[in-house]
Amino acid sequence: MTTTTLHALLSHWWRNPLQLFTLLAGLALATALWSGVQAVNAEARASYDAAAATLGEGQYDRLVRRDGQPMTQETYVALRRAGWLVSPVVQGRLDGVRIIGVEPLTAPGGVGPVSLQEGTDLTSFLTGEGQLFANAEVAEQLAELSIVVTPEAAPNTAVTDIGIAQRLLGKPNQIDSLIVLRSQPIGRPALDVVAPDLTMQPAQGGSDIAQLTDSFHLNLTAFGLLSFAVGIFIVNGAIGLAFEQRRPVVRTLRALGLPLRRLILLLGAELMLFALVAGVIGVALGYVIAALLLPDVAATLRGLYGADVSGTLQLRPSWWLSGMAIALGGTALAAGGALYQLAQMPLLAAAQPRALAMAAGRRAIWHGTAAAILLMLSGVLMFTATGMIGGFLLLGALLIGAALALPIILDRLLAFASSLARSVAAQWFWADTRQQLPGLSLALMALLLAMAANVGVSTMVSSFRLTFTDFLDQRLASELYVRTESDAQTAALIAFATPRTDIILPIQSADTEVAGQPTEVYGARDHATYRDNWVFLQQARDPWDSTFSGQTVLINEQLSRRANLMVGDEITLQGTAFAIAGVYGDYGNPIGQAVIGEGVFAALYPNIRPQSFGLRMDAEAVPDFVDALEAATGITATQTVNQAGIKAISLAIFERTFTVTTALNILTLAVAGFAILMSLLTLASMRVPQLAPAWAMGMTRQQLGRLELVRAVMLALLTAVVALPLGLALAWALLAVVNVAAFGWKLPMYLFPLDYARMGAFALLAAGLAALWPARRLARTPPADLLKVFSNER
Repeated sequence: MTTTTLHALLSHWWRNPLQLFTLLAGLALATALWSGVQAVNAEARASYDAAAATLGEGQYDRLVRRDGQPMTQETYVALRRAGWLVSPVVQGRLDGVRIIGVEPLTAPGGVGPVSLQEGTDLTSFLTGEGQLFANAEVAEQLAELSIVVTPEAAPNTAVTDIGIAQRLLGKPNQIDSLIVLRSQPIGRPALDVVAPDLTMQPAQGGSDIAQLTDSFHLNLTAFGLLSFAVGIFIVNGAIGLAFEQRRPVVRTLRALGLPLRRLILLLGAELMLFALVAGVIGVALGYVIAALLLPDVAATLRGLYGADVSGTLQLRPSWWLSGMAIALGGTALAAGGALYQLAQMPLLAAAQPRALAMAAGRRAIWHGTAAAILLMLSGVLMFTATGMIGGFLLLGALLIGAALALPIILDRLLAFASSLARSVAAQWFWADTRQQLPGLSLALMALLLAMAANVGVSTMVSSFRLTFTDFLDQRLASELYVRTESDAQTAALIAFATPRTDIILPIQSADTEVAGQPTEVYGARDHATYRDNWVFLQQARDPWDSTFSGQTVLINEQLSRRANLMVGDEITLQGTAFAIAGVYGDYGNPIGQAVIGEGVFAALYPNIRPQSFGLRMDAEAVPDFVDALEAATGITATQTVNQAGIKAISLAIFERTFTVTTALNILTLAVAGFAILMSLLTLASMRVPQLAPAWAMGMTRQQLGRLELVRAVMLALLTAVVALPLGLALAWALLAVVNVAAFGWKLPMYLFPLDYARMGAFALLAAGLAALWPARRLARTPPADLLKVFSNER
């Protein structure tokens, strides 16, 4: 009987291939968007792990200079002679490639050059010729060097002996950090006795880059889940419609003696089979999506965080298994309600046909209650949510609550419109639209989520772009920026530029920690450039005067929020306490920052010499100045960047940062349009009994088709009206909660009515195109099919 039952159940899909396509396509698209995002995340994390393994990041304590500058080899020798088991590391960039130099004889196991390949000459690695370990991409980029191609090497990274790295990077007798081995001799002298200018950085249990970029990947995962949710709406609608249409079959099978448990198991097995097929297709599509998005993600992570991510995609089990798992889990979730109703159904209940509208009316109470609870929860979270988890709970409650409330809102709007109708045709149109609403509600929910996500993300991105552009105008005030490569070039620049410019502003910084947060300390020269251009979020009286006089410090918003520091609080730099005189916005910077006067900076960090300078001068004189500078000092044009050039680079990084989220938004809106198309097509065959009486009363088939098209566009328009405030609430949550937790700064929110109107027009166009085919089919329905509706009438 099992075989016969399976044949009877599967025959429904043979007779309704469009529903089968809807089910498989919806699930495949949902899985594709999710697995594509997970593939990108997995590739990035694999790159972080490879880079961390190169230096043992997160596994070993490290010794670094307190001022963030390189230490001398004499310091390393002194520590080794004192009994400290440490291994030196030097690193830097050569032609854009990260060069890491290690001392393989003292480095702990697993740190240093990757496993030696057959034929590798260890003597060449250690001697003056120099041998580097890197992947094939880096080998092509550094073709003039001796590269041993190693596939497992970290992306955009080459590892070599420390002496070779010092020569390549121009760091003679310099060491950036010392790896501290786990086992140390008992009784060795304290660090502050042997090397008082060094500080211990404890292992964090993971790479710094991986921790820094967690928020970025969490945001991508959230968009993947949103896209998956939109696809699951399609699957839920297809499964619900199929169960509704198979009620007579279920009645017959139960009446013939088929046990309820076996029926549910067979229905579940049928859906899991479809889920496996759709999952495989979805994972394959996800690979294509990830391959297209990965270059922009890699550029974003490199630009924002300095993280090197491989630009090639590998088929890793972690993401394709998660894609298959979420396909099966999503199908089970979508089918759970229908299977539960079947389990609770009396034996012959299926003999009583019920309209979708009646079923939806009984479920509306539960949906309305759930929507009210979720929306009230989101209202509470708007004032109480902190951190990434709280932010995403807020977003989830807001979006799901609004989606559940949408059918109720639309039903009330249609009822109000029906009460205003005067003609018979208008009354029939509104009543028929309300009857169609349950069948379209899931597709309209998908459209609501897609449009709200588009409004929210576009508002966030546009607000960020406007704020970031203003921020660049304020902070990049100097007309020309020059980078020197030696003390001699610095002296020549100062001698040449002093009589030809208004002021030379040194750009000097040191890495340190403030209140447990990694922080860059900058020394600023007293000039009106800072007073006239920098905008404070909080400030004491005359913050620049007190800072330039050495009494106070200015900090950025990131440090203020993460360390809970306000104006009037104190921080300590190199053992000296400073009161905070102001908090300024610092958009695009992932870590803390502090600004002190130039004189104080020189006293606290005497070994740091500025090698970057901002020159204030007449903007029109910049080209001639650059040519004269090269002729007089040898400082080439490649060492200079004008203000416009820096802004262009910064804005280019910004634009690529949001390419991924923009692409996901477009894909989500496309999936929502597909949902409307599939819903209308599957409902078209069921519409004949509702349309036949109207046709018999004198309406032409072409009029009925036009009304179907108008109905779809009108419902999309009403959904867009609901999506706008939801999208603005989403944008506020992203800017005020999620962005603060992820990056440490809060952005002002701006409104962009023209963008919203454009997105609304796109949504209406998508709905119109989706409804065009079903409307055309209905307009061409043969009169014989319409007459069949009355064949049993007496």
